[in-house]
Amino acid sequence: MDHLELNSPEDIPNTFIDAWNEKDARKLASIFDEDAEFINVTGLWWHDRESIFQAHDYGLKVIFKDSTLTLRKSKVKYLSDSIAVVNARVHLEGQTNVNDVQAQDRNTIFTFVVHQNEQGYWTCASAQNTDVVPGKETHIIDEEGNMKAVDYRKR
Repeated sequence: MDHLELNSPEDIPNTFIDAWNEKDARKLASIFDEDAEFINVTGLWWHDRESIFQAHDYGLKVIFKDSTLTLRKSKVKYLSDSIAVVNARVHLEGQTNVNDVQAQDRNTIFTFVVHQNEQGYWTCASAQNTDVVPGKETHIIDEEGNMKAVDYRKR
C-alpha cells in the first residue's frame, strides 16, 4: 500500500473524508505511516496501517456503508516546519441502524499528528476520533455497567 502524495497538513483530513465517502479503505489507510496509530471513538486502538485498513474496510462495508462525512472545520497547529497537529470537526450522517436502535447523525473531532516524509509529502503518524456530546462534561458508568454522558453542572 503506497502513500498518497499529500502537499499540506490540511490534505490529511480532506483525503480521509474523501476516501470515507468513496468507501475506499485502501485510500483512507494510505494517508497513514506503516507504523501509525489510530484510536476510534470507542477506544479501539490499531497499531499499523494494515490494521487501520482492515478496520475501516470492515466498517465502511457494514457499520458505515451508507454514511457520509462532512468536514465542518479544521485547524492546523505547526509544531515545526515538518510536524503538525490537525484538528478536524466532522459531521457523520447515515450510520447503519443496529437491532432496534435508529442511528442518529453525530459530530466528532479528529486529531491527526502529521509530518513530512523524506519526499516532502505529508503523512499521518497518529489519529484519534472523539465523539462530541453537546452539553455534557464527561461519562459515568452506572450500576448496570451502562455508560452515560453527564453534566455535573446540572444536578
